[in-house]
Amino acid sequence: MARYTGPKSKISRKYGEPILGPSKALKNKNYPPGQHGKNKRKKSSEYAVQLAEKQKAKYLYGVLERQFRKTFHIASRKSGVTGANLLKLLEARLDNTVYRLGIAPTRRAARQLVSHKHIQVNGEVVNVPSYSLRPGDVISVRERSKSLEAITKSLSGRLNKFAWLEWNSADMEGKFINFPEREEIPENIKEQLIVELYSK
Repeated sequence: MARYTGPKSKISRKYGEPILGPSKALKNKNYPPGQHGKNKRKKSSEYAVQLAEKQKAKYLYGVLERQFRKTFHIASRKSGVTGANLLKLLEARLDNTVYRLGIAPTRRAARQLVSHKHIQVNGEVVNVPSYSLRPGDVISVRERSKSLEAITKSLSGRLNKFAWLEWNSADMEGKFINFPEREEIPENIKEQLIVELYSK
C-alpha cells in the first residue's frame, strides 16, 4: 500500500495539529520538522496554502491522491456546496464511520478492521475501507469478532456521539442515518481552499 507509514509526529508538526492522533511532539517542538523548521519563512504563497489544506485532509482521512481527486469530482457533480459535499462523502466512507462509531480508536485501526473482514454492512461482510455508505445502512461487528480485545477496549472508551449515527451497544451495531451537515463535522478543514486548488 502506498500509504504514509512514517512518524506520525512529523505530520502533526508540519500542520500544527494532531492529524494522526495525539502527539507530545506538538508541545515539545511547536515548529515544522526539518533542518529549516525553526527558520521557515512565515509567508506562504496562495497555492502553498491551498495545497497544504488538501494534503491535511488526505492525511486526516487516509486517502490517496487518486481516490481523493475522484471523490472531489463526485462532490462537484452533486447539487449544493462542493466543499461541504466533499467532506460529507469522506465522512460516509466505511473506515471513517467505523472510527466515528468508536469500534476503532483511530481511522488507521478502523481501516485494518475493515480489511481483515471484521465489519459487516447490512449483514454482509465488506472489506473495502473506501466503501461509501448510504442513509439507512447498518454497520455491525462480525459475530466472531465481537470478543476481539481491540474492539472491546475501543468501545469501552467510546465518548463521542454524532448526530448522523446511531449506536446499539447490545448488538454492537450502528446505523448511518444520513449524511452529516458541514457544521456537524468537527474536523478543522478549510474545504473552500481545496475547491479553489482543484478549480485552477
